[in-house]
Parts: sequence; C-alpha cells; structure tokens
Amino acid sequence: MSAAPMNRRTWLGRALATASVMALAACERGIAIGDRLKISAEALTLRAQRLLIPREALAPEYEVGDISPDFKPNGSIDPAASDYVALRDGGFADYRLEVGGLVERPLSLSLAELRDRPGRTQITKHDCVEGWTAIGQWTGVRLETLLDEAGLKPEARYIVFHCFDALTQTETGPRYYESIDLVDARHPQTILAYDMNGETLPVPHGAPLRLRVERQLGYKHAKYIRRIEAVESFDHIEGGNGGYWPDRGYEWYAGI
Repeated sequence: MSAAPMNRRTWLGRALATASVMALAACERGIAIGDRLKISAEALTLRAQRLLIPREALAPEYEVGDISPDFKPNGSIDPAASDYVALRDGGFADYRLEVGGLVERPLSLSLAELRDRPGRTQITKHDCVEGWTAIGQWTGVRLETLLDEAGLKPEARYIVFHCFDALTQTETGPRYYESIDLVDARHPQTILAYDMNGETLPVPHGAPLRLRVERQLGYKHAKYIRRIEAVESFDHIEGGNGGYWPDRGYEWYAGI
C-alpha cells in the first residue's frame, strides 16, 4: 500500500477539530434546541470532512498484489429491464452515455468515445455499508473531464446518476439513482469506470459503466449508469433525497 497510516497525533488532532466544528455549528447564529434551523449528524459529518480534509486529498491507493481475489458485487448483479437487456445482449455496441441537465453542451457518448478520452487507473478499497471490504483496480474517464466538456451552468450544484437497474428486478420497479456534490464530482479519483482489474467491466459489477467515488461508501458507487444530470436540487427527483437509499433512510453523504 502506498499511503502512510494515520498516526495517533494526526487522529487526535482531527478528532479535536471535529469536536470543535460540532460545537461551533451548534452555536452558530445562536441556534438552540427547538429553533427553526436544525443541524443533522449528516450535515456535521459533511462539514467536518470538508473542513479537515483537503479537497484534492486522495483515498489510499494500493499495489497490484493487494487486489482481492474475490470482490463481491454489491446491489444488483444482472438488471432485468428490457432496455438494459437489449444493450447487454448486443455487447453494449449501441450504448450511449447522456450528460444533460444544467449544462451548456449536452453530451451523448459511446463507450468507444469514452475510452478515447484520457483515462485514469487506480487500485482502491471498496467499503460496503454491510461491513465487508475489497480491493480492486479500476480504469475509466474522470467525471470532471466530461463535466468540463459539457460546461456546467452556474446554478448546477449536484451531479445525479440515473441507472438501468431496479433492485426489485422488475421492468417497472424504481430504478437506482445516486448523486454527489461538485466537490466529489471534481475529485481526481472520481471516475466513470469501464474496466475492472485490467479487463472490461463485468455485468455483476456494473457494465458498461459505473461510478467510483473513492471517499464514500459503496452504495454511492452507482452501477449500470445510463445518464448523468446536473441539477440545482433533488426536489424533482424520486423521493427528493438524492438517491435510492437516501430516499429509504440512508445518509445522502456517506464519507469515509
């Protein structure tokens, strides 16, 4: 592993800083229990992460020899939706990634066009909310590259990933979606992966394209991506909480 472990002094400093952030947040603008503004634990976590960790700080990266021999696929493993099945059966030759919403220049890109853009390869650890971890190698195009091509409008605040899969494995079930803010969207390790462990991304792991957002838990790493949308808020999307699992009670920000 190339990243140095966090020492006790660093950990203690960050812990104290986090406590300070929480205290400041509680006192800010004279907030008291029962006031109209309530600060959630999730908001404090996000705020502390943004304060303590530089925006460009990388998640630990590993060596080829560290790759897990068995990387369990999370969530859906073979979407049943007819539009996905047709693309899968055709080897994804007709697949197009749509990039739209609050952008100046909407994009529609084939896998070949995505592969033609500068790629990034990284070996990172996947942390699942269920408690297991695995290390894998991912290659893909940086999300920032596509956002710059499309040209985000000033009001864009979040990037939403709309997916082919429904966890109910039905044609009409609610399709998976997730979102991240622009800090994570522009992070150097945030990529749209088309290869895994040196080979074409397999279907159980999200073919033809999946998100890798390495500083967040596994359920944020949307698989089977069909389109990307830049938005100002989540109010008009599904349950309004920015993701399939956040709509069902999970935290929207799942930083690690």
